[in-house]
Amino acid sequence: MNIKTEKICVKIGNKHILKGIDIDVNKKEFIGIIGPNGSGKSTFLKCIYRNLKPTSGIINLDKIDINKLTVRETAKKISVVSQHNHYNFDFSVEDIVLMGRAPHKKMMERDSIKDYKIVDEALEKVNMKDFKKRSFTTLSGGEQQRIILARALAQQTDCLILDEPTNHLDIKYQLQLMNIVKQLNIEVIAAIHDLNIAAMYCDKIYVLKDGEIVAYGKPNEILTKELIKDVYEVDANITINNENNTINIAYSPYI
Repeated sequence: MNIKTEKICVKIGNKHILKGIDIDVNKKEFIGIIGPNGSGKSTFLKCIYRNLKPTSGIINLDKIDINKLTVRETAKKISVVSQHNHYNFDFSVEDIVLMGRAPHKKMMERDSIKDYKIVDEALEKVNMKDFKKRSFTTLSGGEQQRIILARALAQQTDCLILDEPTNHLDIKYQLQLMNIVKQLNIEVIAAIHDLNIAAMYCDKIYVLKDGEIVAYGKPNEILTKELIKDVYEVDANITINNENNTINIAYSPYI
C-alpha cells in the first residue's frame, strides 16, 4: 500500500504544530520519523491513523483520500501500536488480541473459529501464545507491548504505525519488538526516539524539527553529527558497524 501525505498542517489555538508535512511511503518500506520532543512526530502519526484531524492537507491511501473512507475501512488498512496502553478492566491476553478483529466484524457479531485462529497466529508471531489466558495487567511492560503488537497483527492490515512504542522499555524488549516488526514485511511508519534504533531498522528517515521536515533519506546518509547538533543540540561521534553496515551514534557529555 502507498501512503502519501501532502501539506499536512495542524494548528491548535495560535500554535502551528505541523507546518506542511509531505511523506511518501512505498510498499514494504520501513519509514522512521525522528525529531526532538515537541517536534510533531506523534501529532503527525495521529493524523494518519485518524486520532486527530489535520487543520489542512491531504492523506492518501493508495491514491484514495482518507476522508472518503470510513473509520472502519481505515482500520482495515492501518493498525497502530502506541506508547501507552491502559485498560480499566481486567482483560485476558486473548481478549485484548481479539479486539484487533473488530474492524472485520459487524455489530454484535460473535467471534468465530477463524478469529481465534488469527489470534493464535498473531500471538505465535510475537512469541506469546502460552500467555493467552493470562491477565493483561499481570504482564511486564515489554510483554504488554508484544500483546498490543499482536492485537495490531490480528487486524491483518497492510500498514503498521508505531507511535514511540519502545520509549519505556529496556533494550532487550526494544530489540525484540523491532525485530518482530521488521520481519513482518509490510509498510511501517514509526516515530522513534532512539537514533541508534532508527539507524538499525529504518529503510528511510524523515527528520522533524519545529513541525517541519528538515531532512529525509537513508539513515547512513542523513544521520550526521552536523544534523544531530542542529536538530538535537548535542554533540555526537558516528562510527560504522562493519558487521551490519549500520551506524553507531555515541553522544558527548552535555556540559
